[in-house]
Amino acid sequence: MKWHYDYVGPAEIRGQVRVGVRGAAITSSGDLEAWLGGLPSGEREEPCTFVIELDGTLMLASRHSEHVACAAGEPVLSAGEVAFVREGGRWLVSEVSNQSTGCCPDVTSWPAVESALERAGLGHPGTFTHPMVFRRCTACHQRNIVKDDFYVCAVCEAPLPRAWNVNQPDEPV
Repeated sequence: MKWHYDYVGPAEIRGQVRVGVRGAAITSSGDLEAWLGGLPSGEREEPCTFVIELDGTLMLASRHSEHVACAAGEPVLSAGEVAFVREGGRWLVSEVSNQSTGCCPDVTSWPAVESALERAGLGHPGTFTHPMVFRRCTACHQRNIVKDDFYVCAVCEAPLPRAWNVNQPDEPV
């Protein structure tokens, strides 16, 4: 079984998910071309929200969408932001991150992203271009982004675990 990530963000954001509404499935470069073509011109150059569904399908939504909405509230194999460029008649990923504070996927989720991009025929950089390290503080339960290898909670200054541990939804402290 592959590791998956549940939504761990605010309940009010999860409450905005509409049943049956999710991102666009991208299984080929033609799917990507059609989806990008349907965006307003100003959004085509922006990174977009992505999730990798449990079956390995790449799903895209506007950057202004929440990952939990793109996934229709379901667990994912990875999530983040991705930007595309067209070079030599082929779509390529120019930037990709695991930046999703609602799912907080570990950097080890890259293989799921890589597999989905390759199945869709989309060139990619071979790793997250902007990796994010997420940890939950064991003292105050806040989600943190670790910067510069500084594993200290930004809220209470307690040490953060070295291993990924962001697997519990927001809970009252």
